[in-house]
Amino acid sequence: MTPPAFQPLLTAIETRRARVGVIGLGYVGLPLAMAVARGGLAVTGFDIDPDKITRIEARRSYIEAVPDEVLAATCEAGRFEATTDFARLADCDVVVICVPTPLDKHRDPDLSFVRATCDAIARTLRPGQLIVLESTTYPGTTDDVVRPILEAGGLTSGRDIFLGFSPEREDPGNRDFRTIQIPKVVAGDGAEAQQLMEAFYGAVVDRVVPVSTTATAEAVKLTENIFRAVNIALVNELKVLYEAMGVDIWEVIEAAKSKPFGYMPFYPGPGLGGHCIPIDPFYLTWKSREYEMPTRFIELAGEINAAMPARVVTRTAEALDIRFGKALSRSRVLVMGLAYKRNVPDIRESPSLKLIELIEARGGSAAFHDPHVDEIPKTREYMALKGRRSVPFDADTIGGFDAVVIATDHEAVDYARLAEWAPLIVDTRNVMAKLGLPAEKVVKA
Repeated sequence: MTPPAFQPLLTAIETRRARVGVIGLGYVGLPLAMAVARGGLAVTGFDIDPDKITRIEARRSYIEAVPDEVLAATCEAGRFEATTDFARLADCDVVVICVPTPLDKHRDPDLSFVRATCDAIARTLRPGQLIVLESTTYPGTTDDVVRPILEAGGLTSGRDIFLGFSPEREDPGNRDFRTIQIPKVVAGDGAEAQQLMEAFYGAVVDRVVPVSTTATAEAVKLTENIFRAVNIALVNELKVLYEAMGVDIWEVIEAAKSKPFGYMPFYPGPGLGGHCIPIDPFYLTWKSREYEMPTRFIELAGEINAAMPARVVTRTAEALDIRFGKALSRSRVLVMGLAYKRNVPDIRESPSLKLIELIEARGGSAAFHDPHVDEIPKTREYMALKGRRSVPFDADTIGGFDAVVIATDHEAVDYARLAEWAPLIVDTRNVMAKLGLPAEKVVKA
């Protein structure tokens, strides 16, 4: 028998009369809110950070993927508003959770943001709402964490309310794929929830990919990022081995990717960064303990990738000693690029922060330049670095450092000038070679 709450909600979604609440207006939530509004649905954004609400009300975006003009046009059209008042969740027919799922200091999943958000939703929960989790997590979270909190008030999933999971797939800085162009994996808790999920996301993105259970959808996201983490670890390990053999890993990869089948290029670097790849694999390794199943491959990949910043600092110390007979402890080192990837201001889990910490732990002096990041904000792991500002990019400043470590290959950096001004360049991204710039000052790491 079809639940009474189902058809009115489905009709509201299909006729674009449903109001959507997006909780968490960060790198995932704000682009999603814009995509939902573009699909013809009115959106209310929720966030605990009043500064974000103030900026949205001033039509000033803080997310590069959402230009000011897009934000302004969406707000002026009456399709989007933002608030810190979570009581207004009662007005929303669909509620999408886009909050962080970090790791704690023991590398165990920290679902405190998800639980707190579900508690907030539960306070205004009413029949006829679809609640969707987009935050990356381990298989079983929707069933074992979200549903019990929401059902505690007496409403039942599949009868009164409907639950679903759809993993976010945002890629900050990717100019080839916008939110609406990225296929959306969707799953619902029951047949009616599945139908609602397909109807809702079908109104938002170009393609919907249904899977059978929310646990399957949760596993999809972990699989995607574990795949990347393991392959990056592989090329990082090969880089170290080939370096000892006198072989350039970058040339190897460039030639290998000419094979039209059976190979996909991944690239080494100074370590992993971002909100997904350094974190998501550990959600699965944590969950695997419940089944007494080892995840040796995943954990080994994590160890290799986590060791890369120390490897870069060691290479820098060796290069300083060989080139100038100078110890790292008496050197000034500039880290070029604080963001975890090119052309974005996102510093979450950035290996550049670790590089600065390690250089200074060995007695050296470290600074950074990043055209996208003016100042290091407050972070949980690197509180001592808060407030440091990007140094100028000019001949006097760059020439005053003993070495420059290219940690992030931003396109906005003039690398020809860098080659001219810097006495030594430690290149972790192969950017100097790719640009055909002189190699006499460059050490690859």
